[in-house]
This record gives sequence, C-alpha cells and structure tokens, in this order.
Amino acid sequence: MPNRIHPTAVVSPGVELGDDNVIGPYAVVLGPSRIGDRNWIAPHVCIGMPPEHKAYGSPVAWDGEVEGVGVEIGSGVVLREFVTVHQGTERRTTISDGCYLMSRAHVGHDNLLLPGVTMAPGTAVAGHSVIWDGATLGMGAMIHQRAVVGPGAMVGMGSAIKRDVGPFTTTLGNPARVAGTNEVGLRRFDADEALVAAWPDVLAGRVPLTDDAPAALLDLMRRWYAAVDARGS
Repeated sequence: MPNRIHPTAVVSPGVELGDDNVIGPYAVVLGPSRIGDRNWIAPHVCIGMPPEHKAYGSPVAWDGEVEGVGVEIGSGVVLREFVTVHQGTERRTTISDGCYLMSRAHVGHDNLLLPGVTMAPGTAVAGHSVIWDGATLGMGAMIHQRAVVGPGAMVGMGSAIKRDVGPFTTTLGNPARVAGTNEVGLRRFDADEALVAAWPDVLAGRVPLTDDAPAALLDLMRRWYAAVDARGS
C-alpha cells in the first residue's frame, strides 16, 4: 500500500521510505534516514534531528544542512506523539522492528533499540546505549549514556539506570537496584515455572541454561553472552 503522509509533515529528500507508512500532521523526518514498512509516526514526531553533542553544531537540518550519520527504523514500529530520534555520530541511530515508543520518548544519538522494545511516556535513552530485544522501559525511566539494558528486562517507572541491566530482570529506583525477575517476560518465551524460579541462579552462573530451554530463549541468551564477551575483550 502507498504511504500516507499528512500535507503538514516535513519529509526531507534524504529519507528512504518503504511502503504502507503513516506520517502524521507536523511530523518532521530528516535524512539521511531509512524507514521500513508499516510504521505509524504520530503528529509532532521528530526523526533525524542533529545529535545533541557539543562536538556537533546546530545545522538547519530541515533545509538540508546535515551533521551526523543518520537514522534507521525497521518495520512495524509505532512512534507516538512528540517522540524524538536523533542522528548518530558513529553509527546510525537504530530502532528495530516492532518497537513501540509512547509519547515524549527520546532516543539519543548512536542508540540501538533491538526488536520489540517498549518505551513508556517520558522515557529517555542517552547516547551510545543498547536496549535489547523485548525490554520495557517504564514511564519516566532514564538510561545513562553507553548503558546496556538486557533482553526481556523491565525497568520500573522513574528509575535511573547508570549501569548495565541483566536479562529478564526487574530493576527499580534511583539509583536503580535489581528487584527480581521479569517473570512475565520469561513466560513470553515459554519458560516453565522451574526455569523462572531458577533464573537468578542462571544469571549468577550457579545453574547452567541447558539445551532443553525454549529455543528462542536459548538463541537470545547466546547472543547476549556473545555480546558481553565481545565488550569484555
């Protein structure tokens, strides 16, 4: 299906659009940006503004002046009212398939949101951070620059994240502390009750994650451990 772009929206020449996207009134989408299919971009969303970084200027981006390396948005993404997504400085700021960003969420430069991330209203992720598959950031949560939020993690409302968050954990407070296991997230990956109960021991290395665990969960955790090893090397 063709894209539906409101006449008041600004879409710059450097934007590559897929099919069946909706871009609402007064939205601003600046290049270089690549946007997939079936995305819903609400009124007043801003995508591709220059990075908020003192090493970069404040070009008139909507007139074609660009500083930064762009934005990439997958398919099936929802960006609600007043969401902001800034261009990257070293890599494209990326929002992967199936992410749902609620009103006033902010995605800073060089961030990577993996598939299925949910950001509640008023959340903010500072630059160079990675939010893994299926993670949920509660209303008003703040993620420090270069932080990593693990797959399936739940960050509670108003929490301040200054260090990495483990997979399928629930983290709360300011400063944030691990408060338990995101049992709902694990069950979405078909984890049984025994695995849910043993999860803190799995993360601590006291109990192995065996090959009889659900295949999708095994694949996700193998990617997670590989990424952790790569960061440590």
